[in-house]
Amino acid sequence: MQLEIRPDPAEVGRARRWARSRLAGSGIQADEQLAETLVLLVSELVTNAVVHTGCPAVLRLVLPGAVSEESTVRLEVDDTSGCAPVPRCVDGDATGGRGLALVDGLADRWGWSREGAGKRIWCELDRCPESGDAPPACAGGAAAPGGLAYEVV
Repeated sequence: MQLEIRPDPAEVGRARRWARSRLAGSGIQADEQLAETLVLLVSELVTNAVVHTGCPAVLRLVLPGAVSEESTVRLEVDDTSGCAPVPRCVDGDATGGRGLALVDGLADRWGWSREGAGKRIWCELDRCPESGDAPPACAGGAAAPGGLAYEVV
């Protein structure tokens, strides 16, 4: 499944809505931590593509055929910019620059590769069995230190 993204910041919200609608038909419940984390990652990667490249992009969501308790969801964003993604170090008051740090902290795996004249940034989330109120056992779950969680609106 893929969505064409225009180089317009309004596309970020459209990408989040698109991802939520695809998850709804996949057996991944909207209130699952996996869904919330995936939508946050969509937001970060599409924002990076729109803001830092100024080029159209393609958002791709690869869902497992049969969602089981343990499966992997893959998110890819292709753009036509040849510039490599560069994690930035920002001070505590900065309002941006943390996107790749969030991706690194939330995804189980992520990376990028050159694709023709552009690049593909990808990340994967493993769906783990949830056990009561405990945070997920997987490395990239949406739980944060201290039991905090991320909410995407």
